[in-house]
Amino acid sequence: MEFRPILSTLMRHKTAAALIVLEIALTCAIICNAMFLIGQRLAQLNEVSGLAENELVRVQITGIGNDPNAEAQTRADLAALRAIPGVTHATVINQVPFVNSSWNSSVRLSADQQQAMLNATVYMAEDQFLEALGLKLVAGRDFNPDEYLEFEALQRLTGEVSVPGAIITRKMAERLFPGEDAIGKTFYSWGDGGIRVVGVVEHLVRPNMLGGPTAREYSMVFPIRSHYGVGGNYVLRTSPERRDEVLKAAVETLRGNGPPRIVLEDNTMTVEAMRDEFFQQQRSMAWLLAIVCIGLLLITALGIVGLASFWVQQRTKQIGVRRALGATRAQVMRYFQTENFLLATIGIAIGMLAAFGINQVLMERYELERLPLAYLPVGALALWLLGQLAVFGPARRAASVPPAIATRSV
Repeated sequence: MEFRPILSTLMRHKTAAALIVLEIALTCAIICNAMFLIGQRLAQLNEVSGLAENELVRVQITGIGNDPNAEAQTRADLAALRAIPGVTHATVINQVPFVNSSWNSSVRLSADQQQAMLNATVYMAEDQFLEALGLKLVAGRDFNPDEYLEFEALQRLTGEVSVPGAIITRKMAERLFPGEDAIGKTFYSWGDGGIRVVGVVEHLVRPNMLGGPTAREYSMVFPIRSHYGVGGNYVLRTSPERRDEVLKAAVETLRGNGPPRIVLEDNTMTVEAMRDEFFQQQRSMAWLLAIVCIGLLLITALGIVGLASFWVQQRTKQIGVRRALGATRAQVMRYFQTENFLLATIGIAIGMLAAFGINQVLMERYELERLPLAYLPVGALALWLLGQLAVFGPARRAASVPPAIATRSV
């Protein structure tokens, strides 16, 4: 195929060609970043939380006024909840995953370190924390009975706060101690004393998206027994088919156990339902971006079809002359497809540069990760295929013009 006639024709229609190139470039830039954002949203939707989500229910309560016996009441609540038929484990914690608030603390490797290594969320755990949430311990051990502290006692301390140990996630361990065994290592977070790592769990996500995807699993567990006045989160583990039954029984148990308290019904549900609500915005954003991508591709395709149809109409006599000189239908179709391929290639090249420019802005303003190079060939291939499909109809009409009609005088 000779490119000179194609380039000569395009130079005579600079404005139309430039518009198509610009449209393809903008579509390429937006499509690449949109696909990247969709991929991130889908990764979040499918993230591993570390919890036995399909076995967990959460009941959140709050007291009426200050309860001086909150610790004793919490122990009584846990005993009653663990006695419910179908409940295998029950625990009380200060926070739960899949909410939009969390307890966070900076983490340093030495007492005099000025800049924190990272910011991690803090879970305060009592005896059945790991078993109740279904967390998998991959190194070290669970807390010993003599390592637990009472939250109220910790609050009353006027001197140095000393947390006797911590269980951290694998991601946090790799960030703090890359290439090393984290067990026995010390870090600083609460108080001035060092906190020794006694265990590492495979996964445990933080309650919210603070810090973005990179910091999603920067979580640490302290052996501190909280009470229902600290978050008010009771988490019960049961079999998947008994969750609704257990949830209803847990609410009734807490309402009838001890002083009057308020069950926050909007926050009382299965953990799977909590996850669905938490990721609703990401799910909606993924659908919105997908619709935008489809809309852009349709607009680009219509633009290519319109321009190609216009050029076929304008070049009817030229096509007829070529047919009269022996050009086959396949050669005429290949001419228009090659022309479109050249325009698409120029547009895609410009669009790739624009895609990186848009990504830089998103990185600076919204803490987005760098656009992976893998998305560029995917976007380019999509637009090349779109261009060839869009021009196929007009090219076929051009190839079917009879030479005798095309060469008649107007």
